[in-house]
Amino acid sequence: MSLHDELTAIQHCLDDLVRTVGRLERSLAQLRATEAGPAPLEAADRTGPVDGVITISETPYDATLWTDSDDEGLGVRGRHAP
Repeated sequence: MSLHDELTAIQHCLDDLVRTVGRLERSLAQLRATEAGPAPLEAADRTGPVDGVITISETPYDATLWTDSDDEGLGVRGRHAP
């Protein structure tokens, strides 16, 4: 195979790659458009946290939430580690 034939084959491969990437970009744009969901609420209608600020209360957590939990690397509470 001559150098010219190899360059032609490479050019065809690159053309195929460009076409494939173009198709993927178009299908991704369509997917994003269909999954965009409803329009965002207006600022006046917003009732949730503002600008990502989340307020955490100072009250302690309910201890019953952690009765069956494992301590990292230590196992279940009240039992000895292996």
